[in-house]
Amino acid sequence: MTSAQPSEGLLLTDHLRHWAAERPQQRAFTYVDFPEADSPGLHLTLGWRGLDQRALAVAARLAGAANAGDRAALLLPQGLDYAAAFLGCLYAGVIAVPLFGPQLPGHEGRLAGVLDDCEPACLLTDTATAPDVRAFSARHGLPVVPVIVVDAPAGTPPAPAPVVPRPDPQDVAYLQYTSGSTRSPAGVMISHANVVANAHQAIDAFGARTAASTTVGWLPLFHDMGLVLSVAAPVVGGFPSVLMDPVAFLVDPLRWLRLLGSYPGTISAAPNFAYDYCASRADDEAIDELRLERVKVLINGSEPVRPATVDRFHETFGRAGLAPVAHCPSYGLAEATVFVTNDAYTSVPATVSCSAGALSTGRVTPCHPDDPAAVRLITCGGPVGQELRIADRTTGRTLPAGEVGEIQVRGPNIGLGYWKREDLSAEVFNVRAPGAPDEETGWLRTGDLGTLHEGRLIVTGRLKDLIIVDGRNHYPQDVEETVQCAVDALRRGRLAAFCVQRTDGSGEDELVVVAELRRGSEVAEDDPAAGVDAVRAAQAAVFARHGLRLSRLVLVAPGALPRTSSGKVSRTASHRHFTEGGFEPTDHR
Repeated sequence: MTSAQPSEGLLLTDHLRHWAAERPQQRAFTYVDFPEADSPGLHLTLGWRGLDQRALAVAARLAGAANAGDRAALLLPQGLDYAAAFLGCLYAGVIAVPLFGPQLPGHEGRLAGVLDDCEPACLLTDTATAPDVRAFSARHGLPVVPVIVVDAPAGTPPAPAPVVPRPDPQDVAYLQYTSGSTRSPAGVMISHANVVANAHQAIDAFGARTAASTTVGWLPLFHDMGLVLSVAAPVVGGFPSVLMDPVAFLVDPLRWLRLLGSYPGTISAAPNFAYDYCASRADDEAIDELRLERVKVLINGSEPVRPATVDRFHETFGRAGLAPVAHCPSYGLAEATVFVTNDAYTSVPATVSCSAGALSTGRVTPCHPDDPAAVRLITCGGPVGQELRIADRTTGRTLPAGEVGEIQVRGPNIGLGYWKREDLSAEVFNVRAPGAPDEETGWLRTGDLGTLHEGRLIVTGRLKDLIIVDGRNHYPQDVEETVQCAVDALRRGRLAAFCVQRTDGSGEDELVVVAELRRGSEVAEDDPAAGVDAVRAAQAAVFARHGLRLSRLVLVAPGALPRTSSGKVSRTASHRHFTEGGFEPTDHR
C-alpha cells in the first residue's frame, strides 16, 4: 500500500501498520489526564509509529502466555495503554475481551461473571492496577492465569514482533460484552471484518475521512461506542483520537466541552443523559469561555434520545458557537458492532409529533404539535451501509412505514453470535424473513421496537421493557419523561418505570416509577408536604398523558438506581431491586 488511504477489506492492524509507515510522527492518540481538580489537562501523545510499536510490544508479551484464538481480558484504566493492548491482541491473533479494572465501583460481580464466562488465558493490566487484579482474582476464586503488565518502563527496548499466522477476516477479533441492561451480559463475537466494516460505516456517515477530523471521547473503551469511535475508526481513517477518563468527565463535564473546541473537526459521542448533565452543570461564565465552532458531530446514542434533551443542550451551548446541525441522534447496538443508523450531520435533528393513542396500538400517526395528546419523537436517520427492516413481532413479516415492530438489521458489521451461547445466537442472529428464499438470511433481531418514517428510523423502546395495560402498549421512557416534567425535584434521566404484580392476589399489574431526587431539593430535605405534592403531580400527569394509573412513585436518593457499566439506568435491575425490597425510599406512595 503506497496511497495515502489504504483500501477496504483489510484488518485493523493492516491499517495501523499503514499509517505507521506513511505518517510515523503524526499525532495518533492523545490521552488527557486531569491529576488535579483545577488542572487544565496533561496531554500524553503517541504518533502512529509509537502506537504501532506499543501494540507490537504487547503482542510480543502475549506470545508466551496465549495462543491464537485464546482470550486476553483487558483490565486497564482508560488511556494509551488500553488502546495499545487492544491492538496488540489483534496483532497476536488473540481474542481481546475489553473490560475494566476491579476499581470500577458497583460492578465487581459483573466483572467476575464475565471473566468466568470468557475463560481468559491471561489478564492484561498496568503496573498500578496489577495488585488489585491479582487480589480480585483470588477473592473471587478465579483460575490463576498470567497477569501481563503492558506499560513497559521508559527506555525498555521493543521486543521483536511475534511470528503468528495472519488472522482470517472472519476470525473473532474480540468479545464485546453487552451492558446487561436487559439480559445477563453476553459476549458478542466481533470479527476482524466486522469492526473494520463498522469503522468504515462510521467514517462515511460522519465525513471523517480526512486528517482534519479528530475524535474526542470520554466513553469507556470497554463500551462498544467508545471502542469503535475512539480506536477503530481513527485507526482505519488515519485521523487523531483524543481520550479522557469517564470519571474526569463526571467530575467536570465542561472538560469534555473544552476539548471539543480545542481540535479541528471534532467528532464525539455520548448517551442522552450526558447532554442533560452538561447543560445542568454549565453556568453563564463557563459557557462564555467555550468555543464550539469547530465541533462537527455530536453523536447521541446508546439510550433513547429525548427531543427535550437535544433542545436543552442547544439552547445552553448555541451561544458558544455550537451549530444546530452538529447534534446527530443515532441508533446502534453491540450485536451490530455498534453503529446502525444516524441522522445526517448536515441537517438539524428531525422530530415527529404523533398521536399517543395511535402509538399505544402500534402505529406512528403524525399529528399537530399543539395537540395535547401528542408525543414528540426524534428520528435517528437511515441505515449506514446496512439494510434495515421493521418486522411484526408475531409473524416476522416486514411491516410498512408507520407501523411499530421489531427493528432488524443486516450488513457486514453484524457480529458472529454470542460466545458459548448457540441457542441464543440461533434466536437472535442470522434470522430469515418469512417467505424469503432460504439463502436470504442474515437478519439480526435487535429486541428494539421502532418504525420507519420517511425513510428514517424512529426507535420507540425495548421489547422486554414494554408496559402493556389493557392490551395497549406504553413505553417506559415516555412515562419517565412525563414524570420528569411533572416533578422538578427529580434528577434528569434518573428514572425507571416498570410494572409489578399486585400483592392483593388479583393477578393484575400496577405501574411503578422509581426516581432519584436532585440534591438539595425540598423533597430530599424530607419535607413531607413536598413529597406528597410530587407524588400527586406525577400521578395526575401520567393519567392525563397516558391514561394510566401510577400506583407508586418511589423517590430515592441520588445514585440509588442501579446502572449498567456504560452508565445507563437498568430497568431490569431496578425492577428486581424493587421487588426484593432493596430501595430505601425518601418518600413512598
